[in-house]
Amino acid sequence: MKLNVGSPDRIARLIIGILLLIAPFVTGWVLFANPVWSWVFVIVGLVLAVTGLVRFCPIYAMLNLSTSRTHDK
Repeated sequence: MKLNVGSPDRIARLIIGILLLIAPFVTGWVLFANPVWSWVFVIVGLVLAVTGLVRFCPIYAMLNLSTSRTHDK
C-alpha cells in the first residue's frame, strides 16, 4: 500500500474526523434530531479518522494524488 496522505492532511483528517464523530452525541443541535444526519456525521468522521490513521486515501489513489512527501511502501 502506497502512503498518499501527508502530515498536514493527516492532522486535519484526524481532527475533523474526531469532531464529526462526537458532534452528534455532545452538541445537542436540532440537526441531530434526525438520525440520518447523525449517521452521516458518524460515517464521514469515521472515514476521515481511519484514512488519517492509516495514511492512505482510496480516492487519492484513484485520482493519482498524494500529499505525502515520501512515496515509499
